[in-house]
Amino acid sequence: MCRMDELLPTTLVDDLTEQVTRRAGDRVGAIFARALRETVERTPTVRPDGSVFVVTGDIPAMWLRDSTAQWQTYLLLLERAPALTGVVAGVLRTQFASIRHDAYANAFNDGPTGRCHEPGDNSDDPWLWERKYEVDSLAFPVLLAHRLRRAIDRDAELPGLLGPDAHPAMRRVVDLWRLEQDHEERSPYRFVRPTDLRSETLDRDGLGTPVARTGMTWSGFRPSDDACEYGYNVPANLFAARALDHVATFARDLFDDAGLAADAGSLAAELRAAVAAHGVVDHPEHGRVWAYEVDGLGGVLLADDANVPSLLSLPLLGACAADDPLYVATRRLVLSETNPWFHRGKAATGIGSPHTPDRYVWPIALCVQALTSGDEDEAVRTLRLVADTDDGTLHVHEGFDVDDPSCWTREWFSWADSTFCELALSLLGERVTDLD
Repeated sequence: MCRMDELLPTTLVDDLTEQVTRRAGDRVGAIFARALRETVERTPTVRPDGSVFVVTGDIPAMWLRDSTAQWQTYLLLLERAPALTGVVAGVLRTQFASIRHDAYANAFNDGPTGRCHEPGDNSDDPWLWERKYEVDSLAFPVLLAHRLRRAIDRDAELPGLLGPDAHPAMRRVVDLWRLEQDHEERSPYRFVRPTDLRSETLDRDGLGTPVARTGMTWSGFRPSDDACEYGYNVPANLFAARALDHVATFARDLFDDAGLAADAGSLAAELRAAVAAHGVVDHPEHGRVWAYEVDGLGGVLLADDANVPSLLSLPLLGACAADDPLYVATRRLVLSETNPWFHRGKAATGIGSPHTPDRYVWPIALCVQALTSGDEDEAVRTLRLVADTDDGTLHVHEGFDVDDPSCWTREWFSWADSTFCELALSLLGERVTDLD
């Protein structure tokens, strides 16, 4: 673990907390201070080679998605806490090495420990906590690398910070997404788990539900770690297209790899065209909107999950503008009862996930809703709502019952902590999206 004062000066935390408290109240300030410190104090392990392993919280594994979300908030503080630069770079080195080890895996161990979510899974790799293939797992490290580059604005140092695995890992990402455009015929990936829950395994002996070739890239699982109902997750594809823009830029500016730049650029264009052709539907009330999932065979899921990438979160990922008419219409849909995972209750109203019990809303989704609203008053209200529904723990939980916040999941969920801090910092004029 890291000593906080060496990375995040107490004077900086105190100053930020005072400003947040002034804007949103004592309890919001208390949660902000705890969350900002705890991610730095408890989640990272700095290895002898400078790479950094990050636990997701109360689960002792590192998710490629979560670790990006946990640490991107700290990019806003690098000028005032420059030692954090090395930690974020170390996180990226671990992420890129992990992608090179197994680009289909979503969560990793700190070494070949053999620990795993489920011993019965069809993988015996001791480095893997879980091997659920999720498109976004490969996009998030690219996004973090791009935002680190923007935050430090020192390209001469970047190759050393990212490490030797960054270039081949990005090559692997492009090749895998290209291959998974033809999942039915070409994919070697299978996932089978001994369970009665369809959300925890893939149909057809691990191949997944049938899909037609559309130009989109296939995903076995959603950002929630639940199996896709239809194999093309639309927000993940739009996020992947944006990540490919960044890969192309890295390839041109840092790697001197014209082939990778061209391949990433052409694949990004294909994904966007495929989403436009197959992922947009007409809704009788909301008009033209993005679907959440499709299969190219007529299957369409109109919904949105709390986990990022979600349709709601697309502007935060640089995947669309907040005033894009298609996004505005989709936003109205996902924040309505048309979305099966949108819940109204006595304590809260917002988006949840089938990953948690029915009528649980996720603070991550509440914060994303506020971050994409552009409304500071809504940001303050949301911070206070999350603080008022923490069941007295000073922790931002995974989800809680919209009628009874004393019922919640995840004792310590660092991704949620960091998203809360990101929303709080936005009140001070500090926004991660300014790094896009």
